[in-house]
Amino acid sequence: MKSTHLHALQKAYVCLIFSFLYVPIAVMIVFSFNESKSRTLFTGFTLKWYKSLFENSMILDALALSLVVAFIAATVATLLGVMASLGISGMNKRLQSAINTVSYMPVVNPEIITGVSLMLLFVVYVNFARWFNTAAAIPEFLQILPENIFGIGTLLIAHITFCVPYVIFNVSPKLRQMDVRIYEAALDLGCNPKQAFFKVVLPELMPAILSAFLISLTYSIDDFIISYFSCGTLQTLPIAIYSMTRKKVSPEINALSTIMFVAILVIILVSNYVEGRSYRKTREKR
Repeated sequence: MKSTHLHALQKAYVCLIFSFLYVPIAVMIVFSFNESKSRTLFTGFTLKWYKSLFENSMILDALALSLVVAFIAATVATLLGVMASLGISGMNKRLQSAINTVSYMPVVNPEIITGVSLMLLFVVYVNFARWFNTAAAIPEFLQILPENIFGIGTLLIAHITFCVPYVIFNVSPKLRQMDVRIYEAALDLGCNPKQAFFKVVLPELMPAILSAFLISLTYSIDDFIISYFSCGTLQTLPIAIYSMTRKKVSPEINALSTIMFVAILVIILVSNYVEGRSYRKTREKR
């Protein structure tokens, strides 16, 4: 009897957790088809907010900027993070522990600290560039430092900075799990270090690298605080939504959020399918 009650309680708990996570999303999807702008009363089914979304240049420009920045930042952060993970794996344990601690600090730091510190760094550079470009002691042909740097450049630097630690902490555990004898066997069989890396090590790391890339992409698209302090006059999608909340959030945001949710869901399902299929093929070969 106790085990039956415990099992029912576990099911209820799981249902409660998933309801807490997904019921708000379901409500948002339903109200993206609401005929009126009401957020409490569903008055009828319509697709006009989706049509209006694709005619709203401000939202589309902000979305395009967010996607471009996220893709570039995730790609660069993944490359840097993988190289850093490979370098860290070759260190002794004490140095590995120290580097991992330093790498973990941006993850546990409040985003407001990271955002303000990056903004101050950019401001210090701007002040230095202005002094350098006007100093009489410096030859005129050297006075070429850019001064107005706030924009897509600072935005990319900020996003790459906070994405790299997530890549390191996704790839490093996979590296520790790898059997170094596989790499050594590839060398013994005639591969040079470059061939052994691309034919043996990289395929083993690929699931972790793909996971790190998707995490970086998601965090970059979703980020508001760090972007707010480093974007200058540009508007990413979260900043555009924040500026709209000062008045009233348009139902177009519900439509956009629904499209993004479905797109991310499809990417996750495809990724899981490909990974599962690859895992099954590997087991069959063994």
